[in-house]
Amino acid sequence: MSATLKDSITEAMKNAMRAKDKERLGTIRLMLAEFKRIEVDERIEVDDARGLVVLDKMVKQRRDSASQFSNANRKDLADKELAEIAVIQEFMPSPFSEEELSQLVSDAVAESGASSAQDMGKVMAILKPKVQGRADMGQVGQLVKKSLSA
Repeated sequence: MSATLKDSITEAMKNAMRAKDKERLGTIRLMLAEFKRIEVDERIEVDDARGLVVLDKMVKQRRDSASQFSNANRKDLADKELAEIAVIQEFMPSPFSEEELSQLVSDAVAESGASSAQDMGKVMAILKPKVQGRADMGQVGQLVKKSLSA
C-alpha cells in the first residue's frame, strides 16, 4: 500500500520531532495545518491531488514573500521563506524539464484544437491537472501564449 501525501508529511513531522529540527518541523506543521483547515472548512478528506494544489499554492506564496523581502533588503526573512520552500518541495513530484513542458503544451494545443490566443483558456484547462505541482503555472501560461501566437 502506498502512503498518501498526507501520511508521508505526517511521518516526516515525527522524524523532524525526533531530530529536534525546529525549522523543518515548523514548516511541516504549517502544511498539515493547511490540510486540516481545508478538511474542517469543506468537510472533505484531502486527497493527493488536492494536497498538491495546496502545496503548490504554499510554494507560490513563499516565493512572492521571498522576493518582497529581498527587495526590502531583509535577507534574513527571505532566507527563511526559501528554506520553507525547500521543505515543501520535498513532498512534491519532480518538476518537468523545459522539453517535457513544451511537449505537454504542444499536445494540449493539438488536443483542444486551439488556433488563437482566445483559445488559451481551453488549453490551460487541459494542462492544469497534468502539470499541477510540477510546473509554475505562470511559466506554462507564457509557453501556451507563445505557441498560440506563433
